[in-house]
Amino acid sequence: MKEYNKNNTKKAQYLRKNATPWERKLWYEFLKDYPIRFQRQKPIDNFVADFYCAKAGIVLELDGGEHFSSQTLQYDQMRTEILQKKGVKVVRICNNEIDKNFEGVCEYIDDIVKQNLKSR
Repeated sequence: MKEYNKNNTKKAQYLRKNATPWERKLWYEFLKDYPIRFQRQKPIDNFVADFYCAKAGIVLELDGGEHFSSQTLQYDQMRTEILQKKGVKVVRICNNEIDKNFEGVCEYIDDIVKQNLKSR
């Protein structure tokens, strides 16, 4: 189990209850029943990851338009570096990819999970 800031537990619960449409789609149409367990809005370190697979050591982050401002890009990069130092691979997926190519996104996630399982 990865260490986390216990103050983020309530934030994670709130985010689970108020998921974005893209998070709901990916969760209910793919990850919820994926054979390897994923968790939604998982506190890790001082962050809350959109989706986390402990067995494969992967965080999935869904990025909407707000993630492309220079300030947010810097924050996301810093966050990614911290998580990578903890042995977690961060995979970023744009919300519009879920809209336009949901099946391809699911195949991509499946491939990454399988690759990471082999290398662990």
